[in-house]
Amino acid sequence: MEEKIEAGKSDMKSAESKKPPPPRFSKEWFVEWARTLLFAGLIFIFVRTFLFSTFVIISGSMEETLLVGDFLLVNKISLGTTIPGSALRIPGYTEPDNNDIIVFRADHAPGLDIVKRTIGIPGDTLWMEDGVLFRNGEKIDEPYVQHDPRVADVADPDMLWQLDHVMSSEDRANYRPTRDNWGPIVIPEERYFMLGDNREYSLDSRYWGLVERKKMKGEPIFIYYSYDREALRPVRFLSAMRPGRIGPSP
Repeated sequence: MEEKIEAGKSDMKSAESKKPPPPRFSKEWFVEWARTLLFAGLIFIFVRTFLFSTFVIISGSMEETLLVGDFLLVNKISLGTTIPGSALRIPGYTEPDNNDIIVFRADHAPGLDIVKRTIGIPGDTLWMEDGVLFRNGEKIDEPYVQHDPRVADVADPDMLWQLDHVMSSEDRANYRPTRDNWGPIVIPEERYFMLGDNREYSLDSRYWGLVERKKMKGEPIFIYYSYDREALRPVRFLSAMRPGRIGPSP
């Protein structure tokens, strides 16, 4: 009998200790909601800054690997990230390697993030002959590459940045790079050569140069939504969905 009485007293105390929720729209109610929203916002900023971010494909330079209208989840942990407002960088657990698809900040278009495939890492010697890529003396098989034979190979003065990385002075004297014929060039430390898979329609390292390691933001790991942005349908975001593309990123 005594045990039941003691248990009853304990329940009464716990009930008394519980605060009733504040009345809706009272000062206390607004304070609690503001605290909750602030906490959620700080978590969101932390995740976006240091862990994961999102990215949407708006050009066809990576087709058919990534399509216009693909929404990507980007892993920022793998390559590390810079602490905002400082030069300090949190190291990642891996380094970029050839064939990795990476999101990075573009020097030629400040404020713009770009996604391309890593083709050359520090120390590599690269060149291209008639659209065929060679790395360190070996022809590279690239099954992911798309070519359009209707587009003529042309020279571009923007490609002359490569002169600073051409192997010999003799080569530099007669260097006339074109989209499909350039190099050999040597990739220096902390720099990377990036190409789009849709080669005739990609503005990439051939034209605007190498990517600094510190400008690399992360690796796409998952396509969480996709739709055909060019579909002639009403409300394309819903009516032109591509559910078959949702899943791990290529």
